[in-house]
Amino acid sequence: ADGYYEYITSECVYSTSDYSDMVYLLSYSYNKDVLLQFNSTVGKFVGLTEFGVINAERFNKDQAYLQQQKAAVDRFCRHNAQIIDSSVRDKA
Repeated sequence: ADGYYEYITSECVYSTSDYSDMVYLLSYSYNKDVLLQFNSTVGKFVGLTEFGVINAERFNKDQAYLQQQKAAVDRFCRHNAQIIDSSVRDKA
């Protein structure tokens, strides 16, 4: 199965119940190699390959897109963690 595989993953990482340590990670990958990643703690895209560096610079210049990713820790991560955590706690 020859071919190319490009994908984007979003992760929310946290270990405290008040979500104070929550981090949002957005990774752009190609054929299992992570090219670039946004980290909400860092607040910008970081390139991990030569091609990733070029695209990280491009994404970091787009202030609207960068602000959207910075807000994802609240809009996407905390929102969903509260829903999921409350349903798990109710079952315990």
